[in-house]
Amino acid sequence: MPIKILMPALSPTMTEGNLVRWLKSEGDSVKPGQIIAEIETDKATMEVEVTDEGTLAKIYVAAGSENVKVNTLIGAILEEDEDPSALEGLAAAAPAVTATAPAAAAKDNSSSAPQAVNSGPVRASDERVFASPLARRLADQNNMDLNSITGTGPRGRIVKADIEAAASAPRSGAQTMPSSAPVAYGDAAYIEMPLNNMRKVIAKRLTESKQQVPHFYLTVDCNLEALLKLRSDLNARLEDSKLSVNDFIVKATALALMKVPASNASWHETHIRQYQAADVSVAVAIEGGLVTPVVRSAHLKSLKEISAEVKSLAERARAGKLMPEDYQGGSFTISNLGMYGIRQFAAIINPPQACIMAVGAGEQRAVVAEGQVKIATMMTCTLSADHRVVDGAVGANFLAAFKEFIEDPLRLLI
Repeated sequence: MPIKILMPALSPTMTEGNLVRWLKSEGDSVKPGQIIAEIETDKATMEVEVTDEGTLAKIYVAAGSENVKVNTLIGAILEEDEDPSALEGLAAAAPAVTATAPAAAAKDNSSSAPQAVNSGPVRASDERVFASPLARRLADQNNMDLNSITGTGPRGRIVKADIEAAASAPRSGAQTMPSSAPVAYGDAAYIEMPLNNMRKVIAKRLTESKQQVPHFYLTVDCNLEALLKLRSDLNARLEDSKLSVNDFIVKATALALMKVPASNASWHETHIRQYQAADVSVAVAIEGGLVTPVVRSAHLKSLKEISAEVKSLAERARAGKLMPEDYQGGSFTISNLGMYGIRQFAAIINPPQACIMAVGAGEQRAVVAEGQVKIATMMTCTLSADHRVVDGAVGANFLAAFKEFIEDPLRLLI
């Protein structure tokens, strides 16, 4: 019986994805553990592994197809000595994908030289240019007009290679016309930017959060003088890496969560889940959106371990290489915009988590201490809390504990 390859759900929020490319062609042998395809999710581009041995007998959804629903049949594997006629029963389940080259043609195109050069793009009676979804997306990203590009794919279809070749070639005004050129609207001009999967999910989830979660906000100012001195002393002793202020913030947050466990919780319709470990999500800005990879059990890790892990997670996030286990879960989120010079802001809660803390920049301010005005480096942090889970006193106790760890940072080393 043929083994179905279905569009996988590679993240909890994924309902559809883009099939970026096949790494195997029809007729190729496959073994467990081999990478067969790349799927673009709302978080990153993920690799799909084969779990069975056999031959990739049929590709139902071609490379470059966009918005393929989860659990859609995208391919089939035949086991050894299995008759190809066994595929006939799967044909009815195969999706009708428009504007995508048939699988067999895609295979021929990937394994052979381009067909005879056309005098121009092939058009239907309505003058529509035939191009794969991936080619259209790349053309849009590069401000290229498909009407000026000659397709070398099956039946003159414009494929990824054509876009890449055109992008690397010198362009003149007569050859290309940006598809996203500014459009006049009254006295202003604008361009329309297509939404990627990540931006769609961010828009949906945060809109729901702001509409359905009863947010309240608490703000505290923390004196960073002792922390900055300790950081300087520790970094002078470290040869292979340097600690950032954010590393101290992650550690202080984790310890404060363990000290005030009622803040380390999430909302579920029939119960509140209180976590026994501080799994701290750290917001990382990437191209097209942001992700929140998780530092697991941060309360048990040293500052150096947290520093190395945060750097690794951030690098993989920006490269689109995070695995689902890197960003799923998390009991509390930190959003730090201090490096952008932002003094104070309020973040939107990421459900089902009950809290997110917005961290501002450390800056010198005039403060009153023991009846005298002094200059100190201060940092403003604002807690956004879900009032269904966290009451005002709980939020205040958490911020008080966090402030104590920040202002007495030697406690972070114990």
